[in-house]
Amino acid sequence: MFSKACEYGIRATVYIALQTEKGLRVGLKEISKAIDSPEAFTAKILQQLGKDEIIVSAKGPTGGFEMTPRQLDTVMLSDVVKSIDSDLIYTGCGLGLANCNEKQPCPLHHEFTSIREKLRLMLETTSIRQLAVPLADGKTILKR
Repeated sequence: MFSKACEYGIRATVYIALQTEKGLRVGLKEISKAIDSPEAFTAKILQQLGKDEIIVSAKGPTGGFEMTPRQLDTVMLSDVVKSIDSDLIYTGCGLGLANCNEKQPCPLHHEFTSIREKLRLMLETTSIRQLAVPLADGKTILKR
């Protein structure tokens, strides 16, 4: 459903949120290892998330990535998805057809429309902080 970059972006953001809650700033290598993603690929994803003000990047010997208190309270899962995958998940065809619409629907169009709306609701009402809490409690994981 999400691109691999988006999956890594979500995992990285949740990990950064968790570390931020502990008062820590984390580096690229640590994030990459914690979410089991290639370092160079993770760097590009983090750059995009920083550009879109989902995370904060600090340079220098004590640099790394973190989230501000405001970001922890306001960044929703939909923000991360939009940053990495754009909003095509809300408008794209379930079969990947370019011209699928109400007038010329694909075989999945009507079923996929309701699923897409449920997905939108979940993404727009789930904060990154909400995902970090069960991770801190050991109830969820970010890698196998």
